Amino acid sequence: MAAKVLVTGGAGYIGSHACKALAASGYTPVAYDNLVHGHRSIVRWGPFVEGDVGDREKLEFALRAHRVDAVMHFAGYAYVGESMSDPGRYFRNNVAGSLTLLDAIHRAGVRHIVFSSTCATYGMPESVPIREDHPQRPVSPYGESKLFFERALHWYEIAHGLQSAVLRYFNAAGADPEGEIGEYHDPETHLIPIAIHAALGDRVCLEIFGTDYSTPDGTAVRDYIHVTDLADAHVRALDRLLRGAASIAVNLGTGRGHSVREVVAAVERVSGRNVPVRVAARRAGDPPQLVADANRARALLDWKPGYSDLDTIVATAWRWQRARAGARAATRVAAGA
Repeated sequence: MAAKVLVTGGAGYIGSHACKALAASGYTPVAYDNLVHGHRSIVRWGPFVEGDVGDREKLEFALRAHRVDAVMHFAGYAYVGESMSDPGRYFRNNVAGSLTLLDAIHRAGVRHIVFSSTCATYGMPESVPIREDHPQRPVSPYGESKLFFERALHWYEIAHGLQSAVLRYFNAAGADPEGEIGEYHDPETHLIPIAIHAALGDRVCLEIFGTDYSTPDGTAVRDYIHVTDLADAHVRALDRLLRGAASIAVNLGTGRGHSVREVVAAVERVSGRNVPVRVAARRAGDPPQLVADANRARALLDWKPGYSDLDTIVATAWRWQRARAGARAATRVAAGA
């Protein structure tokens, strides 16, 4: 019988791609989502339970009713700027809610969890590329909330034998190559979809926050990893845990950074359209460069990104966003708008 995996945040961007990858690998994903940021329409590869990670009774029901064997934990708020202005919201959801999940997992007898963590736990990098042994000194409540849960996993393993795979990924991007699911947030804060929206004329321009960084073209540099490659790494990490391997914490990235201007150029190259831009001041707390050293993930998970060159990332995102724009336009016409 196929192992069943509770996927918290399974109706979200990365969680939905993980559900598809799990199903393709023979697992049965059970998407668990409160639909605050998720979308019911992209739950397609297994059962759906609408619920919050802070709802212990609903969690325990989902875990027992579906006879769950393992958990993938994606649910959480993930806007760095919002976390700075409303830290309580992030600690209540990402910390308190996630602790409720851990207690439900323990009560249900589940012994394996794959956790969606982030490079934001490292804070300002002392060296690039960033290795897993880099000091973890978050500079935002978002990063702090993720680091807290990493530490909680350590102590739950000591106390209860819960084994975990902590995956610290860098900039998730792109869309399902088959076009079934993709990225849409409200508000949208990610560079590539914003650039595409500007190219499509859905927004006035793309703001470039800072052009005076110590980088080759003065704009911030990030390591972009395709969401399909992220999903593949999660499945590999789960496979490893279920084979009895020890807990791990690894970076997920390509080891190569791209500047904001390089991303804009890629969107223009792929789309054949101009991306209007406006230069703005730096945002507080934005590091000049965030690039992963992902050698540990390659070694422990036998993982190699297959879709994460910049043009492939942009091309998959462009097809997805253009299709969504076309669907919205057709809806407006049908409604007589």
